[in-house]
Amino acid sequence: MLEELFVSRVRVKILQLFLSSSDGLFHVREIVRRVSEEINAVRRELARMEKFGMVSSEWRANRRLYHFRKDYIYHKELLNLVAKSTGLGGAILKNKGKLGRIKYAMLATRYFKNQPSDNVDLLVVGQIVLPELQAIIADEQVKRENEINYSFMDEAEFQFRVKRRDPFILRVITQPKIMILGDEEDLLSGVVI
Repeated sequence: MLEELFVSRVRVKILQLFLSSSDGLFHVREIVRRVSEEINAVRRELARMEKFGMVSSEWRANRRLYHFRKDYIYHKELLNLVAKSTGLGGAILKNKGKLGRIKYAMLATRYFKNQPSDNVDLLVVGQIVLPELQAIIADEQVKRENEINYSFMDEAEFQFRVKRRDPFILRVITQPKIMILGDEEDLLSGVVI
């Protein structure tokens, strides 16, 4: 099964595009432009990915459009991998040493679908170097051309708010999420829903 996932650099780029973009449908030429690869290599990978059930295609106005299938057996796992290697999640992991001692960092799954919400997209818990975190978030906001709702707190405040059943914290940590740093079971310990 793993052979169908990571066989080429082109497939990795296509996976990153599909799973980190809010756009649902892509034309082949748009994919070629965004991943900076040759059209034949992109077509070949799309055909393989469609054969394995990773992507589907449909015709609209004489154009074949592709989208990643959310019912693909490894969709969630691939989304986790992409979230930790690109964009905001990748930047947090790459700069982990500069950010201080982070116990938990989580991104809402909704963030990857670019769905607007009043809820928090990113929660960071630990001893944080705030200017470094703000710089990373500002860079990502420029790239996405969208505001990122984030919250940060030290571990003592987080534990206090969880024990007090703070509605804000409970809403943030119980939403569908991807753990960038830390263990989800540990994060949710002590939370009775």
